[in-house]
Amino acid sequence: MMILGLVLHSALTYNVTNHGDAWNLKDPETTNVATDFLVLLIHSFRMPIFFLIAGFFGAMLFYERKPLKMIQNRVSRIAFPFLVFLFVLAPILSFVFRYSNFTFEALPNVLVTTLTPFSELYFYIPKGTAHLWFLYYLLYVTGFSVVLGLLLKKTPKLTQKITEIFSWIILRPFVRIIFFAGITFVILSILGMPMIAPSTSFVPDANTFIFYVFFYLVGWILYTSKQHLHTIMRYDWLCTILAIILVISQGVIIQYAGLGLTPTSNSSLLIVFSALIVWLFTFGVTGLFIRYGSNHSKRMRYISDASYWVYLIHLPLTIIFPVVVWKLPIGAIPKFLLVVLGTTIVCFVTYHYFVRNTFIGKFLNGRKYPRKKIHQ
Repeated sequence: MMILGLVLHSALTYNVTNHGDAWNLKDPETTNVATDFLVLLIHSFRMPIFFLIAGFFGAMLFYERKPLKMIQNRVSRIAFPFLVFLFVLAPILSFVFRYSNFTFEALPNVLVTTLTPFSELYFYIPKGTAHLWFLYYLLYVTGFSVVLGLLLKKTPKLTQKITEIFSWIILRPFVRIIFFAGITFVILSILGMPMIAPSTSFVPDANTFIFYVFFYLVGWILYTSKQHLHTIMRYDWLCTILAIILVISQGVIIQYAGLGLTPTSNSSLLIVFSALIVWLFTFGVTGLFIRYGSNHSKRMRYISDASYWVYLIHLPLTIIFPVVVWKLPIGAIPKFLLVVLGTTIVCFVTYHYFVRNTFIGKFLNGRKYPRKKIHQ
């Protein structure tokens, strides 16, 4: 889910859709609506699944290592990296966004114009959380869940009843999709939007918190019913294929139906689509990973360990690489693929040589690894 952020951010520059201040970079030479569909597809499930997985492993730490150990782990793995990289990346992101936009606008003396404001201390102070927003909200969600978990420990009968009801639902593929999609529909209808745009403000956004704490809590309860995890493999391929079909249908409605809808329009139709899509993907993708990713693989473990670093540093690369390729006489899709390839290479090479067996790797993942070849 973290690495998919690299693909999503690489695609945004080649979107036909104008994303405003959320992503104000656009290749002036070429765009392609296929990248819009790709962004819509990834955005529809990536962060909800991530928060669900975070809730699952948060509960594991809470119940197996006890609440205090869990809090210590979350502070070291989430809070400290968030604070460090927030200040490290703030000036870098300011620079690359300015440089890339000025280059696309063909301004003279681009480098000088880009660097001029950096003589002021103001430009080194973070103005928001940028792509680290999910770490920021994960801290709030984790704190809320710890308090809720402690309260539920004092009411064992209620906790047992919740687990029993959840187990009954999770064992029935059709019921679980309708049940959770129904709750999601209610939440999105109350919030008045089919998709939750990530909030990068330091002022906590209630919509963002409410939406993602729901998925975190589902993951938390799923841990208490982990003996039923294997049942998520039932209809995993079907759920994933149906979700892709619905995403394409939703995208067609937004792009071509002439209804004046955008991905954030307060439309009951789009909310129904979003609620069904997110849970079809959640059970489909999770089931596929349980089916095909349950056996130990050194290569997959390596990629998993690298994903935190890739997530943290990829954004500036997905902003600067479009400038490198923008004059090439090729279309938006080849450019997008080159940006993905270039960003991936830089992220993994820097991880292997500068992170994996250094203090940075220990800081992010809790341990250092010896540098050696990765085997299947």
